Amino acid sequence: MKIYFASDLHLGAPALSNNREREILFVKWLDEIKEDADRIYLLGDIFDFWFEYKKAVPRGHTRFLGKLSELTDKGIEIHLFTGNHDFWIFDYLSSECGITIHRDTETLILNNKKFFLGHGDGLGNYDKGYKILRKIFNNKFLQTCFSWLHPDIGIWFAHKWSAHSRLKDTGEVEAEAFRGEENEWLVKFSKEILIKEYYDFFIFGHRHFPVDIKIGDKTRYINLGDWITHFTYGVLDENTFELKTYK
Repeated sequence: MKIYFASDLHLGAPALSNNREREILFVKWLDEIKEDADRIYLLGDIFDFWFEYKKAVPRGHTRFLGKLSELTDKGIEIHLFTGNHDFWIFDYLSSECGITIHRDTETLILNNKKFFLGHGDGLGNYDKGYKILRKIFNNKFLQTCFSWLHPDIGIWFAHKWSAHSRLKDTGEVEAEAFRGEENEWLVKFSKEILIKEYYDFFIFGHRHFPVDIKIGDKTRYINLGDWITHFTYGVLDENTFELKTYK
């Protein structure tokens, strides 16, 4: 049995015109891996925007949500880490689809290997402006105020906000190329953690660029890429971890 990893679908992104096609492709991938998948980890920004009103959720994504429910009903564990675009996921996906939600990084032992998992946003002493913004968005009072907006207004506003994000209509993101170990703050963060505690793997999303490099003697830093331009995913079997591209 294998463990699969993917991130950064940005389903419903207003900047992209192929949301339906990418959703169908990802569902096809889920359908193909269900025969040998023990667990699936989705490391954030699965939705470009998500907010759960008391009686409503954003429209769309029905094929994706249905497939997730099918897999969890089959006994496959699915773990979803919230990202910087979908951290307003509350309890809908867990109660309706059987998914385990993670709101922070996690340390896990998988196949006798030690993993550090997370979306990758706001880690370490970097991106301080975003950290302030995240605290504002996670304020319970402000979340309640947003929930009082009619969904047509709230989701419209969110899509306008998303239009100013790194995601372009070509599917590319700002500074998409790997900048090198000394300039990638997630790599630097991983090395700082590695000084204090050993890990076999650091696995993140967020950067949209697939990377698999060694840091330290045996540790690997892996960024899963995305399902916008790269269509990459990770798979862990009994002995190895591979970063693959879905054709």
